[in-house]
Amino acid sequence: MGFIMSNNMPPPPPENSFTVGMLLYPGLTFLDLVGPQTVLSIFGKTMLLWKSLDPVRTESGNTVNPTTTFDECTDALDVLFVPGGYGTNDAMQDEEILAFLKRAGTSARYITSVCSGSILLGMAGLLDGYKAATHWACYGALAETGAIPVHERVVIDRNRITGGGVTAGIDFGLKLLAELCDEKAAQTAQLIVEYDPAPPFSAGTPDRATPEVVDAAKLLLGTMDNDMIGTLRTRR
Repeated sequence: MGFIMSNNMPPPPPENSFTVGMLLYPGLTFLDLVGPQTVLSIFGKTMLLWKSLDPVRTESGNTVNPTTTFDECTDALDVLFVPGGYGTNDAMQDEEILAFLKRAGTSARYITSVCSGSILLGMAGLLDGYKAATHWACYGALAETGAIPVHERVVIDRNRITGGGVTAGIDFGLKLLAELCDEKAAQTAQLIVEYDPAPPFSAGTPDRATPEVVDAAKLLLGTMDNDMIGTLRTRR
């Protein structure tokens, strides 16, 4: 990382830091997880949560090592966080995951997500009546959850904070950090990770990309939105 100390380890979080429980599941998008984690871990503690401590494989093929099991997770999380990914639909059908989210969601100060993670929160009944964001290709499923879909990069509605697709996780993390600490902390984290985006192409949203690029993206994304809609209609 770019902010390594002389002992080759980043500095510890401040003593009054917060705790973020970050859900893992097979097929999650790695950047959905590591973008927010990189920002939030500068000032807080992050826990990677799964049923066991066995490595969890992401959709890109790398693995993530959990740090805490569902059973070991504290009931006093400051933040409950859910990433998205191609594995979201399978996670929506996993009763252990849903039971954990429902339990953790009753006491967490903030209930949050990035990308299609909001659909998983909705499946657990945690977004009913709340404004929320998701990946641009998943708004059909988000509407099915009982959430109020909002096409913005980060949406804050009371203690629900949700981000759009993948790279929006960094924006999400900075917005959440400003809520948890203050804007100075968020700006400090932004500078540490040198977040000053200047994309090489103007194709980051469907309204900016050409129709040909939108069609190509939809082809690669496949039936993810429809699959999640089907799950919601049969299991909720």
